[in-house]
Amino acid sequence: MGDVLAGIHSSWEFDTDSVLIRFERGLRTPRLFQVLGERRIPYEALSSVELAPGAKRGTVVLRAVPRKGADPLVECAAGQLREAADPYRLVLPAERATLAEYYATELGSTLGADGDGPCPAFLVAAPAAPLQFKAYDAKVTFDGAAVAFRWFWTGASSAKWKAGDQTFPIAELAGVEWRSPEIAGGHLRLIRRGPDGKPDKPEEPGPADQDPAAVVFGLGYGLVHESLPLAASVLYAVRNAAPDELSPAPPQARHNGRADPADIAERIRHLGELHSAGLLTDEEFTSKKKALLAEL
Repeated sequence: MGDVLAGIHSSWEFDTDSVLIRFERGLRTPRLFQVLGERRIPYEALSSVELAPGAKRGTVVLRAVPRKGADPLVECAAGQLREAADPYRLVLPAERATLAEYYATELGSTLGADGDGPCPAFLVAAPAAPLQFKAYDAKVTFDGAAVAFRWFWTGASSAKWKAGDQTFPIAELAGVEWRSPEIAGGHLRLIRRGPDGKPDKPEEPGPADQDPAAVVFGLGYGLVHESLPLAASVLYAVRNAAPDELSPAPPQARHNGRADPADIAERIRHLGELHSAGLLTDEEFTSKKKALLAEL
């Protein structure tokens, strides 16, 4: 088609095999859109196109419906995004309804017969690493090869402090569970890969605040525009890992670089508090302290 349809907060540029969605920057633009910047959506990643009146009077909404398994961002969000933060919605003034109907028809005609079925692999790229955000109990970073949790002594549970900071190579992961910070119990949980290569996930996983493979969100922590792009990037890397990468990582790959001495001292001090409170045995305290000192 080669045309551009400009709407509120975003515009769609139609190409022969895909639509490029460009998101605006501005105070009223959802923060998630600003972080995403732009996204290219292949037509084969779509199942249908919808046109409906907008929630606000005097607007119409053109929405492309992605196929299941086509977009890692949508896969992680799992229907938890607010309507206004849906990156597949283009809001237009009502006077452009006829033009929107034309594009909906044209776009719909490009969709193939596979649109009703799930995608065997992601067709939409994920936000690029490196990415990071602050959860309530940890700083989370993803460098494209591994996810790292560095616990905050002000928020992490004693169970997480006992386990120590965590690093998860992509090869050891089978998936990601994201629960929006805008609902109760928001968290990011990494699903490990079992010995058989399948997800090692219990039917009833324990509380996220006690799980060293999870971080919890809270007021001002793990915000959607920070945590969801990272979760999507991790899921994309997990699903696209080459077969020869799906083997245990060597121990030296788990820790890169040298730790900050001030940070190590603070963590040892907190371990001492846990020890004094009876939450750590003498052996656990000595072992954790030795491990921290070894990072210097």
